[in-house]
Amino acid sequence: MAAAEETTGAEEATGEDAPWAEVTPEAARKLLVAAVEAFAERGYHATTTRDIAGRAGMSPAALYIHYKTKEELLHRISRIGHDRALEVLSAASERDGTPTERLADAVSSFVRWHAGRHDTARVVQYELDALSAEHRTEIVGLRRRSDAVVRGILRDGVAAGEFDVPDVPGTTLAVLSLCIDVARWFNVRGSRTPDEVGALYADLVLRMVSARK
Repeated sequence: MAAAEETTGAEEATGEDAPWAEVTPEAARKLLVAAVEAFAERGYHATTTRDIAGRAGMSPAALYIHYKTKEELLHRISRIGHDRALEVLSAASERDGTPTERLADAVSSFVRWHAGRHDTARVVQYELDALSAEHRTEIVGLRRRSDAVVRGILRDGVAAGEFDVPDVPGTTLAVLSLCIDVARWFNVRGSRTPDEVGALYADLVLRMVSARK
């Protein structure tokens, strides 16, 4: 697997569920999808509201009916994305099984989400500094909750004698960073599917923590 692979500009089609189904009405959803594509392709600061409206097949004035500002759009994307990522991690953490099984499930699921929704994930994970101070504080809180989920699994594994992890906070950061970076390089035209990348990363993380299989 080459980490230097480039992502495609297309919206992800390999995730577990239909993206943005919770966004209504349909015009607001189309604008949000267009914003994801534009932010992922050009970056938040280089994207204009005219760019977003044009991708959605609407006039710039139509955008302001649903979103007051471009930053509000980014916040909506970021909030939904972080909520979904937290749900993925929490579901794996709360499943029955050993810490080793739960960690493998958490990593594989988290990586699959970042690969299957790579455009969304890239915006969610790498445009944090473009949010307003209030919105950034809100999203950082969600990121800390995700951090706590993984940290909890690692601590359970250490307590059970399954993991050899002298630095749980540092290892948590390393695990999450490894998973998140998938959004940067994943290519739907590449040789690996999201499931395959998820399985590979789960195995790598278990080796990182010296899990006793």
